[in-house]
Parts: sequence; structure tokens; C-alpha cells
Amino acid sequence: MPSPTGSVVAISSSASTIFSLGIVFLGYWGVHETGPWRPLDYLVLLLALAGFVCLAAVPWLATGSVPADDSDRGVRKARRFFAAGVGAVWLAVAISVLT
Repeated sequence: MPSPTGSVVAISSSASTIFSLGIVFLGYWGVHETGPWRPLDYLVLLLALAGFVCLAAVPWLATGSVPADDSDRGVRKARRFFAAGVGAVWLAVAISVLT
């Protein structure tokens, strides 16, 4: 089944919005603080970076070429990467807030 019209634009803009919010979070969280980092700080940073990688891949996956018989494959894969990226970024935010 083909994707609805505008779904590629929607998922790409959503990914860029969450990416921007994640960057703002890292700036607010204090990546540049001078104190020593705890192991949990490294976990937050790794989760955020993994989320950024997934979110950055979303437009590339959504607009990539796919075989004609499965025209929805790229958008489905982009949705999975979007969900993984959002989950990783928000998990990083939650861990940093709760600790």
C-alpha cells in the first residue's frame, strides 16, 4: 500500500524538529561544564548521539529508491528509525532529569 501524500515531508520535518530539540537539550544540559563526568553522563550522551544518528538517517531513508513492487519500504524503514531516534533522545532527557 503506498504511503499517504505528504508522509515523506512530514516524517522528515518531524525528524529535524526532534533533532533540533535534542541539540537544545544538550546545550541546556551542560555538555561544556568543567566538572568531572559520571558514568551516567556518558550514557546520556551516547543515547542522545544514537538518537541523532537515527533521526539524521530518516530523510535519507524516506527518499531513497525502492523497488516498484514495494513502494512503501523506504517510508516504513524511516518510521522505525524515527521511533528509535525519538525514543533514544527522550530516554536521554529522562535519565538526565531524573538523576
